[in-house]
Amino acid sequence: MSVTICQSMGFVVSALGIGGIIASTCMDQWSTQDLYNNVVTAVFNYQGLWRTCIRESSGFTECRGYFTILGLPAMFQAVRALMIVGIVLGILGLLVCIFALKCVRIGSMEDSAKANMTLTSGIMFIVAGLCAITGVSVFANMLVTNFWMSTASMYQGMQNIQNRYTFGSALFVGWVAGGLALVGGIMMCLACRGLIPEESRYKAVSYNASGRNISYRTGPYKVGSGYEPETKSRKGAGCEEAARSEDGRRSYPSKYDYV
Repeated sequence: MSVTICQSMGFVVSALGIGGIIASTCMDQWSTQDLYNNVVTAVFNYQGLWRTCIRESSGFTECRGYFTILGLPAMFQAVRALMIVGIVLGILGLLVCIFALKCVRIGSMEDSAKANMTLTSGIMFIVAGLCAITGVSVFANMLVTNFWMSTASMYQGMQNIQNRYTFGSALFVGWVAGGLALVGGIMMCLACRGLIPEESRYKAVSYNASGRNISYRTGPYKVGSGYEPETKSRKGAGCEEAARSEDGRRSYPSKYDYV
């Protein structure tokens, strides 16, 4: 029962994590304009992985996509690639995990096959979570570097060089989603151990002796082989019967017989 609960909880947590990674990748607020020292607040800029947007105080928003790939920074393209890889691995892991659930029966699938599928999906979730966390962290590092460079330029009197950008809500969503996918993958790997059948863990080898079974009989001085004739036992039984008296009682020698 605990294995089923662990597997089901791992699937639910991983599904939430993958959904969060997809939402974070599609969000536009990866970086938002810092309005701390900005005099003009009628326009608010924010950027995502796929487009940049401008929102006016009247509520009108205009977005423009990145129509070029070669003109974007290399780290920016790396973040895109990491998020896409995380989404692809997460979706594949969810498909594998659905068929690996213990409560789902498909034909005559054995528990060992479900254990392997559970381990595979868990590894996919872990890699997807690491890709999402790495991509978001790289983008956050880029923002921090550009922020302090812009701040240094502002203190030098060059205020019109560029706007400063800070963390957007998509970064926090990506961090939380990557952590959920990572935790769900670990739970799936732990559930895999409980799905392995007992006979496959400890494989015992039985040896059958070839030929005829030989029984051994221990005696006071020698060991019999089991093929000895039974004449002695029969003779002993006859002598014992002869020693009995006619009335059914056994006769014992008296003390005068030893004189």
